[in-house]
Amino acid sequence: MIASLTGTVAHVTLDRAVVDVRGVGYLVHATPATLSSLRVGEEARLHTTLVVREDSMTLYGFADADEREVFETAQSVSGVGPRIALAMLAVLTPDALRRAIAAEDTAALRRVPGIGAKSAQRIVLELSGKLGVPADGAGAAAAPAAVTAGDRREQVVEALVGLGWTAKVAEDAVGKVLAEAGTDVVTEDQVATTLRAALRSLGGHRA
Repeated sequence: MIASLTGTVAHVTLDRAVVDVRGVGYLVHATPATLSSLRVGEEARLHTTLVVREDSMTLYGFADADEREVFETAQSVSGVGPRIALAMLAVLTPDALRRAIAAEDTAALRRVPGIGAKSAQRIVLELSGKLGVPADGAGAAAAPAAVTAGDRREQVVEALVGLGWTAKVAEDAVGKVLAEAGTDVVTEDQVATTLRAALRSLGGHRA
């Protein structure tokens, strides 16, 4: 098992990054929050887990060990694979997920793309008591990076399209989030939070 990577960030997209470790580039899938903390050309350390299938080996990266543990535990639920588990962490921080499970808040879980009413109930039932209690203070999500210039609105729209929504629906969702925030731009450090807000607004419904 590859438990962690420390190397130079060679490339970052909305759903993955390449980390160069002594000349070997590792493709790592991660949440928008984790990816938003990475900078090309800078050194980074990611906690990782390797998912092995008959036809593939996929590496997933996380900001900390807690996020990785939640990812792995979520997959103990029947019908939840790595993609759904990662989507859960894209919409909910580990502590937000813990609170949703403890409160049996299936509505919060249904905001995750790919999770419906029945699967949300199953997740609550099967994860009950397995994730521990929320930590005091800040949650376990990656800390936001410093604000940089440039509108990243299109990045968020492209991420939503990649998750299955049409461009029109994605653009409308992002526009709604920005209008509620009283702004019309998405800075680099706001990509993850804007994407989460748009996903909550859409509630998993593709149209």
